[in-house]
Amino acid sequence: MKANIHPEMKETTITCACGASFKTKSTKENINVEICSECHPFYTGEQGKAKKAGNIEKFNRKYGLNDNNKAA
Repeated sequence: MKANIHPEMKETTITCACGASFKTKSTKENINVEICSECHPFYTGEQGKAKKAGNIEKFNRKYGLNDNNKAA
């Protein structure tokens, strides 16, 4: 690595809007974020999964298909 061209790394605190905070290293001293792994629905398991049956029913309604006259 070349000398005197890289920014100084320092210990920083990342603070989320939900109140969670994490310590890591960065070139900035304090970082504020709106969403983190503590409150993001993907990480907390609160994310709703698309219902497969619901999507199929929506497709069938869109193209006028029902149980009696399915496309072959």
